[in-house]
Amino acid sequence: MTLINDFMSLIYPRHCEACANGLFKHETYICNHCKLNLPKSNYHKNDQNELSQTFAGRVPLTHGLCFYLFEKSGKVQKLLHAIKYQDQKELAQFIGNLYAQELAKTTIKDEIDVIIPIPLHQKKLKQRGYNQSEWFAKGLATALEKPLDIHSFERAHETSTQTKKKKYQRWENVEGIFKIKEQNVLVKKHVLLVDDVITTGATIEAAWLALKDIEGIKISVASIAFAARKQ
Repeated sequence: MTLINDFMSLIYPRHCEACANGLFKHETYICNHCKLNLPKSNYHKNDQNELSQTFAGRVPLTHGLCFYLFEKSGKVQKLLHAIKYQDQKELAQFIGNLYAQELAKTTIKDEIDVIIPIPLHQKKLKQRGYNQSEWFAKGLATALEKPLDIHSFERAHETSTQTKKKKYQRWENVEGIFKIKEQNVLVKKHVLLVDDVITTGATIEAAWLALKDIEGIKISVASIAFAARKQ
């Protein structure tokens, strides 16, 4: 098998999805240099972080978490592009596993009851073939040993892309789009809502408005990246 893998590497050389340099045998998806130097948020070490503050007065978050900080045209954007548009769903799962290893060192692991990825509309899911947030959530759930729930929460309405919308337009685009299918299973649960990237937080706020009337529910969020406001 090793000889076969070596031969395939010569024909189809593996490269780092962040910097495009070749990968060594012991490296997967992301080279060790990028693993060490990608802009991590470390928000799991500080609850008064910028992501949590983004939702102040909007969503009563217990924890606002993201693995990386997004920079336009940076390496994190390359990772997100590969995940979302180049069928690299396993990369999302790999990153989820990496982040979970850091979260497991905190009390957050013991607080979370269930992990729910932000769902795609069925039409979008059929077009893309997978939900990138779900694959990131899979990595988190497996490494944290938490249940992954992809059935209780659904996107009832299709929305257009958020990328070029202004803040108020993003909110109008997602208002009322989510629906709870199985409310009872979330009663008194601490839910970790998972998205691929958070910018204005409009999608998470819309999700909270669908969940907020469930008895005793608590909400935290986690994403691969967060586009922090420029200072």
